[in-house]
Amino acid sequence: MVMQIRVLFFGVLKDLSGQGGESLDLPDAATLGDVLRHYENRIPNLRTFTPSLAMSVNQEYAGPETTLRSGDEVAFLPPVSGGASRQPAQAAAKISNEPCRHAAVVREIIDTAALAEGIKHPEDGAVAVFEGIVRNHSRGRATLYLNYEAYEEMALKQMEELAEQALSQFKIRDLAVVHRLGRLEIGETSVAIVIASAHRDAAFDACRWLIDTLKRTVPIWKKEHFADGAVWADGETFPATVPPVEGSRGRGRASK
Repeated sequence: MVMQIRVLFFGVLKDLSGQGGESLDLPDAATLGDVLRHYENRIPNLRTFTPSLAMSVNQEYAGPETTLRSGDEVAFLPPVSGGASRQPAQAAAKISNEPCRHAAVVREIIDTAALAEGIKHPEDGAVAVFEGIVRNHSRGRATLYLNYEAYEEMALKQMEELAEQALSQFKIRDLAVVHRLGRLEIGETSVAIVIASAHRDAAFDACRWLIDTLKRTVPIWKKEHFADGAVWADGETFPATVPPVEGSRGRGRASK
């Protein structure tokens, strides 16, 4: 029997494959590893990137041993480079049928001040705010602008999960995290995190953990544009919770 899946490419892999995605026919009971080998044979240069890749099935990180089913959505993911009162939930509704209380992926300018005002409550003693902004230089060259892209549904889901983890791990009352996609000019905000809590230490700690974890695990990539060309930003190494692509030959990470 033959089944059909959908395969997606992001970041530098989209440039390498020449497309954002396609349908692929596979024999019944094929695995994620079979898909990887198919594309390594078809796109030999992909092997250069394999040790640093992650893969997902239906918006969840998965290892090469994962058995696929007809209709599955598979994505090849290079290392990520990310990065009003209820703006996160309103914006999230545009790309997901599932409610998101704390996270949003948007394409408009992020109003961080409005986020902070919307999250404040009389019982709070502190509000910590982090903004990632576009700087005017990178790699020793002047940056013209950035373009952010994401595996949007997966990114939103993971941002919301990170928000829930932060709420359970730190003594904070509420938070909002918003990431912008598309073209961003110098000085514009790419990601904003607002944390409200009774005490500042918890707010600071949660804010740092959230941005550090987001930049390592959420599938968002940026392309840096210079006067003489453009390159995808180098991503950080995936954490141990993400299954390695090549098992023992991978990045020394444990499988889920």
